Amino acid sequence: MFPAMAGPDESLELIDEVREAPTAIRVVGVAAVVFGILLRFMSWSPMWLDEALSVNIARLPITASSVSGGAVTGTTIFEALRHDGHPPLYYLLLHGWMDLLGTSNFAIRAMSALFGLLCLPLAFVIGRRRGGSLLGWIAISVVALSPFAVRYSAEARMYSLVMLLVFVGWLLIDDLVRLHRPSLARHVGLALTTAALLYTQYWGLWLCAAIGVVMIFLAFRSNDLITRAAARRVIISLFCGLVLFLPWLPTMLYQSAHTGTPWASAMRPTAMAAWTLCVFAFGDYADAALFAGVMLITVLLALFAYGRTPRSIEVQFQPRTQFVTEGLVVVLVIAISSIMGFIAGAGYAPRYASVYFPLMAVLVAAGITRFIAPRIRLVVLLVILLPMLGGSVLTVRDTRSQSREIVDAIASEQRGRDILLVCPDQLGPGISRELDLRSSGPLGLTAFSYPGHDDLHFVDWVDYKQRNDAADPTAFARDVLTLAGSSPGRQVFFVWNGEYRTYDGDCEAIAGVLGSAMSGVEIVETNSAAFEHASLIKYQTR
Repeated sequence: MFPAMAGPDESLELIDEVREAPTAIRVVGVAAVVFGILLRFMSWSPMWLDEALSVNIARLPITASSVSGGAVTGTTIFEALRHDGHPPLYYLLLHGWMDLLGTSNFAIRAMSALFGLLCLPLAFVIGRRRGGSLLGWIAISVVALSPFAVRYSAEARMYSLVMLLVFVGWLLIDDLVRLHRPSLARHVGLALTTAALLYTQYWGLWLCAAIGVVMIFLAFRSNDLITRAAARRVIISLFCGLVLFLPWLPTMLYQSAHTGTPWASAMRPTAMAAWTLCVFAFGDYADAALFAGVMLITVLLALFAYGRTPRSIEVQFQPRTQFVTEGLVVVLVIAISSIMGFIAGAGYAPRYASVYFPLMAVLVAAGITRFIAPRIRLVVLLVILLPMLGGSVLTVRDTRSQSREIVDAIASEQRGRDILLVCPDQLGPGISRELDLRSSGPLGLTAFSYPGHDDLHFVDWVDYKQRNDAADPTAFARDVLTLAGSSPGRQVFFVWNGEYRTYDGDCEAIAGVLGSAMSGVEIVETNSAAFEHASLIKYQTR
């Protein structure tokens, strides 16, 4: 990403840095790309909370004045995001995408797949610039088969767009600082890319901060005057990107004060790093730790090792110049995000690491190039790629939500004007998504989600814990019983999972009140293999 700040004897860099890819590596690269393309379009799981909620928000109008008589007829994307906690760019793009290609799960996820596919040639270009076609082919292979990249290229979320923007910004900074190719177009492009990243995912702030620290160091401490000037200009471009983000700043500050991450608690930095490495290497599975260890070794080889002979690798404590600044940026992002997360008490999910995944992927590829002997290098590459392929296959085969099974069961049992009750409200968007997709039309249910919403499509994250703590599940259940009793023979379908944070037995309390007045039978059992799992109970008048 940047020119070297320090390093050992530069002559050592020529031993293994720039090489042409042998035929075997090219064949593996082509195969990886083919499998990577297919995997990005092979997710058939129902949408889970985050996906369904993203789609539901993106389907809202952009402007507030669609109207009859000048009255606002519904919430806009921007107002919904104020209650959701995300910036708007991905949702606006998805809004236009759905207008063009429709709202099927496949069509919606295809936008993420497109962003993921665009990352592949950029990974190749970065690798080729820094280590010849050998590193280019290995880098594209790693990105193509990474279960992390595959998952977020097959999910209706913004994270493949984040990775794409990071790759673009990386190339622009490489042009401006390392290759000394200044131009107005590149600086404008960097400013726009910075703004786009911030309007896509707030963790872009930590990446910008990390890059800013490195640029400040280069601007004042580099021995090369041209590099000093280039670093200063990059700082200006980053600042311009931040200025472009200012219109959204009041909304971000409101979200920060009122939404946050009530679904998770803060994590130790070491736990964050370990979890993220596992997800990068094999996916979110128990056996991923083994493969994460291998991945970490390749990253360390990229930073500290030299291929001296076909049968030996020399490791030095002083990092080599090829990727020292990329490694520093990754460390700084992890450090800054950990500090800010600790201060805010914010939760963590590995998907946030999409802001530094591109750097990690190329570091893994660079570590593989430290092996000079072609056969050994090929074996090491396969040792990295084959578990990634396995993890990617598991990822796209995963059932992320039981919502389809639950809605199908309701459809087979439903009669008349029945009631659908969901607890907690976080199960609502997935259920609403499957209800919307039914080709036979709506079921005519009266739907509620606890703690008190009559629209399953959305979750209001504003002051979420406080609102849930103030809610009365017993009174809520009694209101449902009153409504059910107003129409003879009316059934109540109760979708619930008592494991969610901030609910503390509320869903169980609702089930207890309903069960004391009506006869209930569980018609869908919870399947813990699904990430978003729940039970379905049908209640009838005794």
